[in-house]
Amino acid sequence: MTKVLVLGANGQIARHVIRMVQGDVDMTLFLRNAAKLGDVPAGARVVQGDVLDGAQLAEAVKGQDVVYANLTGEDLDVQAHAVIAAMQAQSVRRLIFVLSLGIYDEVPGKFGEWNNGIIGEDLKPFRRAADAIEASGLDYTILRPAWLMDEDEVDYETTTRDQPFKGSVVSRKSVADLIARILREPALHVGENLGVDKPGSEADKPYFM
Repeated sequence: MTKVLVLGANGQIARHVIRMVQGDVDMTLFLRNAAKLGDVPAGARVVQGDVLDGAQLAEAVKGQDVVYANLTGEDLDVQAHAVIAAMQAQSVRRLIFVLSLGIYDEVPGKFGEWNNGIIGEDLKPFRRAADAIEASGLDYTILRPAWLMDEDEVDYETTTRDQPFKGSVVSRKSVADLIARILREPALHVGENLGVDKPGSEADKPYFM
């Protein structure tokens, strides 16, 4: 059974992923406050820690097959470097890392202008994180979701790093479905950097804004 380390296990996408793959993979759930996690799947290991604590992270990474990072923050690039270093030190190669749309100015038209005006400055550490991951030599998959919504649906399409981004929104459950597919088949999408959106959701801005 594939051994998976989930970093940021209390994140909203991560919680969907955990439910989807329970019983299919051997999970270690890593988060800052274990008390917030709620229901823990049978057999899952819970580790309370900080990805910027090198010793804690190295211990959690040791022996894993896949690391799935569901992290965020103004220091996301620093966190990414810490994850990369721990994986390289422990000879763990497979990484799935969730970032954001817009880090390459790949969002066209009025939506791209709106998106850049709202979160453009906040995306700088996300772009630096992506650059570090792509240069790491790891077997990575980077995901760049559109604006996230809570609809109970799985409906998504992907674009490559060099293609214009398409829609404006995507459900968290859809992003989780893609991650779950990769966790079950880790050879999927190796070395790919994918935009993720809901087909037909092109608009000048997300419908809920």
